[in-house]
Amino acid sequence: MTIRTLTPTLSVSPQIDPADVAGLAASGIRAIVCNRPDGEEAGQPPAAAVAAAAEAHGLRFVHIPVVPGTIDESDAAAMARALADLPAPVLAYCRSGARSEQLAGMATAWGADGGVARYDVVVIGGGSAGLATAASILRRRKGVSVAIVEPSEDHYYQPGFTMVGGGIFAAEATRRGEAGLIPEGAEWICSTAATFNPVNNRVTLADGRVIGYRALVVCPGLKLDWDAIPGLAGALGSDGVTSNYRYDLAPYTDRLVRRLRGGRALFTQPPMPIKCAGAPQKAMYLSCHRWERAGLLGHMNVQFHTATPSLFGVAAYVPALDAYIARYGIDLQLESRLVSIDGAAKVAMFEQRRGDTVRRVEKRFDMIHVVPPQVAPAFIATSPLAAPSGFVAVDEATLRHPDHANIFALGDVAATTNAKTAAAARKQAPVVALNVLAALDGAPPVAVYDGYGSCPLTVEAGKIVLAEFGYGGKLLPTFPKWLIDGTRPSRLSWLLKEKILPPLYWHGMLKGREWLAAPERPGEGG
Repeated sequence: MTIRTLTPTLSVSPQIDPADVAGLAASGIRAIVCNRPDGEEAGQPPAAAVAAAAEAHGLRFVHIPVVPGTIDESDAAAMARALADLPAPVLAYCRSGARSEQLAGMATAWGADGGVARYDVVVIGGGSAGLATAASILRRRKGVSVAIVEPSEDHYYQPGFTMVGGGIFAAEATRRGEAGLIPEGAEWICSTAATFNPVNNRVTLADGRVIGYRALVVCPGLKLDWDAIPGLAGALGSDGVTSNYRYDLAPYTDRLVRRLRGGRALFTQPPMPIKCAGAPQKAMYLSCHRWERAGLLGHMNVQFHTATPSLFGVAAYVPALDAYIARYGIDLQLESRLVSIDGAAKVAMFEQRRGDTVRRVEKRFDMIHVVPPQVAPAFIATSPLAAPSGFVAVDEATLRHPDHANIFALGDVAATTNAKTAAAARKQAPVVALNVLAALDGAPPVAVYDGYGSCPLTVEAGKIVLAEFGYGGKLLPTFPKWLIDGTRPSRLSWLLKEKILPPLYWHGMLKGREWLAAPERPGEGG
């Protein structure tokens, strides 16, 4: 068998036999494309036999059969999509290899002629992290071609969902159309990423389109895994089962709290990582404060079941939170994880760890606020960009992928140890913007992220414990202690949350204005 190398990522050959696949795998080939229809001549191994051998040796296989003299643009497009999607290096074969070589050339030309749209920067995800990063890039360097891949036509200010559930914000105030938020100079591709080919700088979309990039920014957020808790998905929105983690359910939380005059209210928190580790508690404190003001708190049995071993991950803020646990008479259950729910029966099952013992405990409820387990999206977890956790592997300081110098990730999908909050994305966006522009210039990263995240813990209507911290739990307050002591409840922090942060989000962060978010250069900072 004679193999001809066309590019570092593609070779062609005459017909191969299933017995040849082991040697091809040993030589480094990672995928095989058959360009020959079955039955062209006697004794020809069927494509299915080669595919089975490829699968047995861990290789990908695609069959794109073409007949000499009839190859057209659709064949070239199919070949281009396959080469963009398959792991390299790829071996394509036909009877002699000539057909595969011709088709590979047509696929390249098809891509160069527009079949594969190319951009300087492709941003996967049009949420807070994606929009802020794209806007920061374009404010710094006009003329850079930027595409934002985002399937949703609605954009949500998710930090506002807690306030909706607390009866403070209207749900509609947290939603805007995606189209009106796309930064000037960026192109919105209303689709979802399906696969990544970092070797060839390509992304294949769910609709089959392939786009190319010089730099890639990955920030599609994470997945709320409602199905991970048996019975939960079907119970949401009725029988007292709610969650502020969904736009359509936060108003139901508000209605439940207003209508409940007594009984048992359960609040849950799953294992980390989750969006805003304080959000499960915020829902509970605001609810308790409303019952307290209505004179109903004494009729309530409030329990907080958290899978974590402590109330909050940064010890400096725990004393203030403990004081509210005591004030509201909350039954704190540490290392207690929700494992199933029966909404109609109003029963929740928890798995509780007490030392070396794990037991299951059933709890009846009149209301339960549930926070689901949270994982990386499947198309990220199964991609070549993923860390063992399933999230995108990055250097924690530069937010650059360890194996691909032109790929960056930020926001909830990044495999970093910081808190997953909008405030973290606000700080990360300018860091990634600067480092992406450096990558386009062939330079190393020029900015670093210190792990900053902020969690305004709404302990009562009108007061907030403003938790601000970075990697390792280091306190990183924005304001001097005489103005806001983040370890103590503050009315000024409430004003910040209620009045200042929403316009800062819509008109600052998403527009690339880096108020209170100036990026650090290597060697700067404390």
